[in-house]
Amino acid sequence: MHDYPKQPALPEADAWNALLAASRGDEGVPVVPDAPEEVQRLFRLYGPLLAPRADRPWVVAHLAQSLDGRIALPSGESQWISGEEDLRHTHRLRALVDAVVVGARTVERDDPRLTVRRVTGPDPLRVVIVGTAAPQADRLVFTDGLPTVLVCAQRPEDPGGAEVELIDPGPDGVIAPGAVLGALAARGVRRVLVEGGGVTVSRFLSAGCVDRLHLTVAPLLMGHGRPALSDPLSDRLAGCPRPDVRVERLGDDWLFDCALRSE
Repeated sequence: MHDYPKQPALPEADAWNALLAASRGDEGVPVVPDAPEEVQRLFRLYGPLLAPRADRPWVVAHLAQSLDGRIALPSGESQWISGEEDLRHTHRLRALVDAVVVGARTVERDDPRLTVRRVTGPDPLRVVIVGTAAPQADRLVFTDGLPTVLVCAQRPEDPGGAEVELIDPGPDGVIAPGAVLGALAARGVRRVLVEGGGVTVSRFLSAGCVDRLHLTVAPLLMGHGRPALSDPLSDRLAGCPRPDVRVERLGDDWLFDCALRSE
């Protein structure tokens, strides 16, 4: 990491451009002392995401949940639990990674674009992990002309114009997160955002394949619905992860930036 103690404080736009440049190269993230708080906040939140790993792509996972730990109502309604600042944060994460990973159920239910629109930056490769059934071919990730990869155990009848990556499932019938990351590394992917849904994020966490978890908590009580995390991480409290956590305000929401020791 480079230190430029005599460099003038960067305005927010220049700081974001510096982070984008660092995400595409190997120069590291510049450190600028005495910068305005918003600039320091950008480097606090996004600088750690650019750390390299030699064994697999570096992974950040992101979820937005209610105060009582729900990411959707039983009907599947989830737009929007968190506010505008968290949506912008999500697009910043997308801009800094090479690929964004979601489960097929998220694509079918929410029909996300998974592109960068609320900030400047490049669109990531969209990666959809297919379990029992592929999403319908009319979903946005298949119809907007941008690259999408379906990760499947068997080739679907209609991949919707997406490229298909076949990976053998494990004994439980589920494609292992480590196998997904291995296939992405073979494509030159260095950084990955696991964006949803809760089952997909849980599986990556349970497999020890998440370096950083960004958990946004909205001031909302739902009472019932889909839990943020569903896979057990340990049978004993002593074995459950206790990440180093930093909390940042995102409008009316709170972002818990959790550093996980996944090495």
